Amino acid sequence: MKYLHTMVRVNNLDTSLDFYCNKLGLQELRRYDNEQGRFTLVFLAAPGDEDAQVELTHNWDPEEYTEGRNFGHLAYQVDDIYALCQKLMDEGVTICRPPRDGHMAFVRSPDNISIELLQKGEPLAPQEPWVSMQSTGHW
Repeated sequence: MKYLHTMVRVNNLDTSLDFYCNKLGLQELRRYDNEQGRFTLVFLAAPGDEDAQVELTHNWDPEEYTEGRNFGHLAYQVDDIYALCQKLMDEGVTICRPPRDGHMAFVRSPDNISIELLQKGEPLAPQEPWVSMQSTGHW
């Protein structure tokens, strides 16, 4: 058995690609448009880790997706959790659970999918503004 991907339905493909690619740093691997089925699939992965993919599914006909807490979250290991969280904040992304411990943070995609960020290796030494930052919402 081999893990292939996790599928996430998205409302606005451009907004989601901006979040996952431009802000979070994933790369688009391939795209499939199905005119008859009226949907687009876009497969993404972290650079150098193409075996762990996220499939963004965009149905062309408007549909409201309720937030499914049973989904859980996507998790990515990062080289510098403080630098990425700062970059995300600078780009307007809310840090739901700041990396107060230098190890773990949570953000949400435009479609309210929880994204867990985990520091590679040992946790970084606690530092401001993260130590004093309160959590926002839920993840």
